[in-house]
Amino acid sequence: MIKVSHMSKYYGEYPAVLDISFTVEEGETVGLLGPNGAGKSTTMKVLTGFTPPTSGEVSIGGFDITKNSFDVRKMIGYLPESVPLYSDMSVIEYLQFMAKLRGMKEGIVKRVSEVIEITGLGEYRKVLIGKLSKGYRQRTGIAQSIVHNPKVLILDEPTIGIDPVQVVETRSLIQSLGGEHTLILSSHILPEVSTICKRVLVIHDGKIVADDSPERLSKRLRSTQVCEISVTKATKLDVIKLFRGQSYVVDIRTKVDSNPSYNSFIIETSSTDSVEEKIAKLIIENGLGLNKLVSLPLSLEEIFLQLTTD
Repeated sequence: MIKVSHMSKYYGEYPAVLDISFTVEEGETVGLLGPNGAGKSTTMKVLTGFTPPTSGEVSIGGFDITKNSFDVRKMIGYLPESVPLYSDMSVIEYLQFMAKLRGMKEGIVKRVSEVIEITGLGEYRKVLIGKLSKGYRQRTGIAQSIVHNPKVLILDEPTIGIDPVQVVETRSLIQSLGGEHTLILSSHILPEVSTICKRVLVIHDGKIVADDSPERLSKRLRSTQVCEISVTKATKLDVIKLFRGQSYVVDIRTKVDSNPSYNSFIIETSSTDSVEEKIAKLIIENGLGLNKLVSLPLSLEEIFLQLTTD
């Protein structure tokens, strides 16, 4: 659905994006993750036809973004970081106006009503946009991006500046849209990307430094292994002494367990090969009861820091 090949974008002599390439399949949900100034918004602007690439090729749905810009724009719903809303229009007036701008000629009233329900704006359909909270203005922005039922949805920092309750609700809304549209989400908020997206493109200094699922990135970048265990038939001190006597254990620390009958621990090891087997064998040979043994992946925060710290 989306193909970017060796795309660069310069502002004067400043390289905002440098020679990036990636593809996004139809129906896929992809997160574009990076620190502020990494090149995320510039990439979004090129994808939406807002600004042309300096070099390289970009196509959406088989249409070249430069040669067939109008065809590409018909297929895209776009939520920019700063949403262009008209404060003196009501929600329903604004969405009907945007539907007409998108070239819709029939079924506008019906489609706008559907979008209002999808985005949870039912109570506010006749309220002036200028009187809405930041969170509901953001919902209105999302509503305008899907009013023409686009194949591709591009959202740039969709939860920035809204309160925590609205953040959760907005993320849930975006997740529900992912199955119906090819979705690219730009964000510097790590939990947001890990919650919504199954694939992550990490961009840093205008270059893509990683392209994979959070789980596979975790396995690729980890030089140590972290496991969580839950045991019985031994005190916390005995378990700590037992594991600190093993050459492959870097650290062990206690973890609060919801069941007081178990003692739980987080163990970091220097080895990544068969570490679960080593831990299980040690526990059983020493007569402990093993209730739980799981390997813990790197968090997206840890992945991000490894990839974007020089």
